[in-house]
Amino acid sequence: MTEEKDPTSGLPETLSWQGGRPGYVRMVEQTLLPGEFTELEVKSVDQMVDAIYRLAVRGAPAIGVATAYGVLLGIQDLVGRTAADVMDAFAGTCSKLERARPTAVNLFWALERMTECAQAKVSEGASGDEIVGALFDKAMAIHASDKDTCQRMGAHGAELIKDGARVLTHCNAGSLATGGIGTALAPIYEATRQGKSVKVYADETRPLLQGARLTSWELAQGGVDVTLITDNTAGWVMREGRIDMVIVGSDRIARNGDVCNKIGTYSVAVLAREHGIPFFVVAPLSTFDMTLEDGSRIPIEERPAEEVTEPMGQRIAPEGCQVYSPAFDVTPARLVSGIVTEVGVIHSPTTAAAEAAFKQAGLEIPELVTPGEIKGSKAMG
Repeated sequence: MTEEKDPTSGLPETLSWQGGRPGYVRMVEQTLLPGEFTELEVKSVDQMVDAIYRLAVRGAPAIGVATAYGVLLGIQDLVGRTAADVMDAFAGTCSKLERARPTAVNLFWALERMTECAQAKVSEGASGDEIVGALFDKAMAIHASDKDTCQRMGAHGAELIKDGARVLTHCNAGSLATGGIGTALAPIYEATRQGKSVKVYADETRPLLQGARLTSWELAQGGVDVTLITDNTAGWVMREGRIDMVIVGSDRIARNGDVCNKIGTYSVAVLAREHGIPFFVVAPLSTFDMTLEDGSRIPIEERPAEEVTEPMGQRIAPEGCQVYSPAFDVTPARLVSGIVTEVGVIHSPTTAAAEAAFKQAGLEIPELVTPGEIKGSKAMG
């Protein structure tokens, strides 16, 4: 093992609330990385919806934090208004935000937490200003909690990483995808901080190249040994014996442990099983959608054809070419070695194991829903 160092010390803060009330959100404009580092100032709900949809901010936990802040942007100016006025504006703001992206369950989780907070204040007979104040505090708490959760997942996941490990990851699930140090990359950062030698192979992650543009950039900023590979190289580096384990993040996990993540993750999981390589997912319990019995019920966002035919603004396919571009896929729980959460590792995930983790964390387990009630289904259009 090498001398301890903190690979996250030089990483930029992905998003933050600036000022008090009124304030705004400052976030890294991730669509321009790695060529240009720019920060956006998001000052309206519509700007936040746009930022989430076009992936200026992305990653399930970061989207959750951005959503909570988006709620504040919609109501913070309602000074001296009645509770009814505030709640009307709150409802309209939530309606806009929930349509930004349908698959990332943290978006809906954040809206639920904010709604619970608002309704609790209404039941207490609070004024409009008191409701806004409570929602402001709740959004700050959601961000602070995400930072703490990332640290805890990093600590649990680092125990799985041996000194000298070679890790394959897909897409970006680091600090850029969260309000803290990341999900999938958190154990790598923590293992590195502990002095372990860790080498990372990062899939480029077509079509938007989050692995090439973001993961390789982020790891390099932290001084972590990273090698970029094309998506279709993953199986071969496994065959060559270059990979010891796979670690990925997730945008939604069903109650039975089926994992929805960036398109291409399922292929990596199948390849890992073929080569006897453990496949781990790192995600907070807020990414679990316990209302869904299994992954077949997860709504899958389909992205614009231009993201495939014109990557980075350069046309590579003929005009009129038909395109199918799902943003995510679902990996069945049987291919998952374990899910690293803030309360520990759920090994060989099952419905019972997920429910046990929720009980350990003191979280309520909701009832299963019918297909028409699934979060995000309305946004599929």
